[in-house]
Amino acid sequence: MQVPIESIKVKKRVREEMGDISALAESMKRFGQISPIVISNDKVLIAGGRRLEAARSLGWTNINVVIAEITDELTMLEYEREENIQRKNFIPSEEAAASQRIYELQHPPFFRRIWNGIVGFFKRLFKKR
Repeated sequence: MQVPIESIKVKKRVREEMGDISALAESMKRFGQISPIVISNDKVLIAGGRRLEAARSLGWTNINVVIAEITDELTMLEYEREENIQRKNFIPSEEAAASQRIYELQHPPFFRRIWNGIVGFFKRLFKKR
């Protein structure tokens, strides 16, 4: 579900420092919003402050949200904390493996490029009929 960004209320939050959101904004610009932010029924931000700020910086007018049936401050705070601590980043070897695979897909070896060209040619040839 999407809601207008201007309708979202941001109250006192645990995260006071958003940090540099330019990389997140660039990611959202390139891939879109991968994860929705979480708001309450009355459109109070519960989780996703950095995504909200990145969307604003991109000039978006709407943002994807999930509405959580949370009304009390304690549960909102627990939800915000949980959303921020229950993430697991790649370990260095996983990051290296992902980067290597992306590089290989972006720069295939010579014979793979030839094969991809041949396959692409036949796909276009038979698609046109």
